[in-house]
Amino acid sequence: MRVWIIGPLVVLVLIVVWGAGLRLGLYGEHRGPGVITGAAVDPAIVADRRRAQARASSRIYTGPTREILFGDLHVHSTFSLDAFARSLPLMGGNEGAHPVADACDYARYCSALDFWSINDHAEASTPRRWRETVDTIRQCNEVAGDPADPDVVSYLGWEWSQVGVTPEDHYGHKNVVYRGLSDAEIPTRPIGAGGLATDALRGRGVPVSWMLPLLDLPNRHDYYDALEFLAEAARVPDCEKGVPSDQLPADCYESADTPAELFEKLRQWERDVMVIPHGNAWGLYSPPGISWDKQLAGEMHDPRLQGVIEVYSGHGNSEEHRGWRAVLGDAENFWCPRPSHDFLPMCWQAGEIIRDRCLEAGESDAECELRAEKARLDFLNLGAGGHVTITGSRITDWLDAGQCRDCFLPAYNLRPGGSVQYGLAISSFAGGEPRRFRWGFIGSSDNHSARPGTGYKEYGRRMNTEASGLQSEFLDRLRQRNWQPEPFSVPMTREEAIRDNARLLFVERQASFFTTGGLAAVHSEGRSREAIWDAMQRKEIYATSGDRILLWFNLLNAERPDGSFGAVPMGGEARLAGAPRFEVRAVGALEQKPGCPDHAVRGLPAERLAKLCAGECFNPSDTRKEIVRIEVVRIRPQAEAGESVTSLIEDPWRIIPCGQGTSGCVVQFEDPEFAAAGRDTLYYARAIQGPEPRINAANLRCKRRDASGACLEVDPCYGDYRTPREEECLAPSAQRAWSSPIFVDFAGSPPVLAGAP
Repeated sequence: MRVWIIGPLVVLVLIVVWGAGLRLGLYGEHRGPGVITGAAVDPAIVADRRRAQARASSRIYTGPTREILFGDLHVHSTFSLDAFARSLPLMGGNEGAHPVADACDYARYCSALDFWSINDHAEASTPRRWRETVDTIRQCNEVAGDPADPDVVSYLGWEWSQVGVTPEDHYGHKNVVYRGLSDAEIPTRPIGAGGLATDALRGRGVPVSWMLPLLDLPNRHDYYDALEFLAEAARVPDCEKGVPSDQLPADCYESADTPAELFEKLRQWERDVMVIPHGNAWGLYSPPGISWDKQLAGEMHDPRLQGVIEVYSGHGNSEEHRGWRAVLGDAENFWCPRPSHDFLPMCWQAGEIIRDRCLEAGESDAECELRAEKARLDFLNLGAGGHVTITGSRITDWLDAGQCRDCFLPAYNLRPGGSVQYGLAISSFAGGEPRRFRWGFIGSSDNHSARPGTGYKEYGRRMNTEASGLQSEFLDRLRQRNWQPEPFSVPMTREEAIRDNARLLFVERQASFFTTGGLAAVHSEGRSREAIWDAMQRKEIYATSGDRILLWFNLLNAERPDGSFGAVPMGGEARLAGAPRFEVRAVGALEQKPGCPDHAVRGLPAERLAKLCAGECFNPSDTRKEIVRIEVVRIRPQAEAGESVTSLIEDPWRIIPCGQGTSGCVVQFEDPEFAAAGRDTLYYARAIQGPEPRINAANLRCKRRDASGACLEVDPCYGDYRTPREEECLAPSAQRAWSSPIFVDFAGSPPVLAGAP
């Protein structure tokens, strides 16, 4: 009898010891930064690219122009926890890890960028990972050739990934990028965001099971390494609060809870640095009801640091504002808005799902109406995670709820108050004179597989976008909680939600909104890191949706201090009393040839080229695409408190057809209403190419609509086992470029403080 007891006890003890060892990271290995394989691209190849651009520029303008360079300032490697998780086999990560070194080789030979930056989540950083990141970025620059004329410039940075449960405590994500690379030019450690971001991205609130290796025994060492990844972060103590950032030891984890605290810590280092907010309209984690207003107050914005914003990425377009909202009211008294012809609120659809289930269960109309109303409030109580209150729901149950139906490649669950246009339209009058955001625009990829600049070709949905998911229905059912579709909502408190934050992300629905990435373009006086940095500081920059469109936007009649008139480029500021006159020049991107150019095939070993580029590289032909039209957006920022933001944003204000063929497009226009309006105004231009097939351009792919245009059935493009891996989910979409705005203040108005603290 004792033998029968001792045997199971021994097995139990062994299981406990094994599980404890996994949790402590005893069986896993540290995955390092990788090894850079490729040497610098032949200067003759880079010179050929420059000559092609010069020829295109000369067809529409004969005067001097700065060189246009293309880059990506938002790139993650598997030093980011979410990127590491995405690389695991059960999540479809058949490519394995993508360390920092992969990004260097990819930027050089696959996407052929001029510059890029690494931006792993600071919340997952450790002293070792940071040192290895710094060393790898230095190595990437060391092999780039002449520092005054390198083949590619690599910048060092990180992402500050703040998340709040309510609109009041949510600020969003920001990339931090440094100009230099020497020890004297960079901080000792990255600075993460506190709260939910720290818990989630350091694994404190993420249920990573020690049973995972048993579910995938052949690949068990991948999960051992994942557990070691988390264990390494857990071993790093939090930095002491209240100590200046530059006086803290190197071996602690530092965090900042608000943008004001982040800016203060960055200023303490006295380094050349820029902060780039991004994805602020992305509703995966952003609570309904967020807005830019609180970030224009006090120390929450520093224009010396935060002069640039990411308009577009592979996570969607955050540019456009709409008048509808996902929630109405305030923190104390909120309610769900009714559907309109152009928007179905998620909270409303939550009620409809419960109403349908309730009626199918045989309950009365009155009872089902009560349950629907309760479901809407239960949904709103959890902000971005409200879907978990509707147990057993499928993506198709939600139709196109929460989505912008008429936006260009919109961010998932678009939050209009977090849009770039909303931010540019608001003013703060707390100090008397108006304070405003005056951002320049960039695009980037937000790629999580160490692939900067993925938008050069539309291929590889599961490789070049963030679409991923569990690879079998069995695993999906193991993941699900409350699988049974109940005919009533199941409320959850916000405290419970915080303890289980990973569950609140509707990740599988987001997969239909991932696209290939955008690009940042600069008008630079050279290829050096200093010249590129200076262009970004001047805001002489623009964004593209992935194609390398050439774009110039100038105010032609800006008044100089001596009374003469001259041109002000995009990103600039001017004061005028009369009508401003503008010029837009644009040239379409070069069409791509299949495969990789010879220099890329020679530059990387065949196996590495296949893993990183999958047989397709930036491989331009001599033929350019046509610019079909120019769109101009006019925004008149609030001149007094309480002005309706929607009425201040005119998008588009002008639509100007091009029809000038592949040689490019040149248009001029002026605003005859400026003087009569007597108020500050900003303008920016979009250059639009003709439609082409793009990955996930149809998002949820609505199959049927009613007479009013409401969606009745969707066909999502899943990131998991439900959509074949080879399916690219292509649909027509027009590539575009966004100029940075030109800010024209009315000469009779008081000066703008531009958000200065």
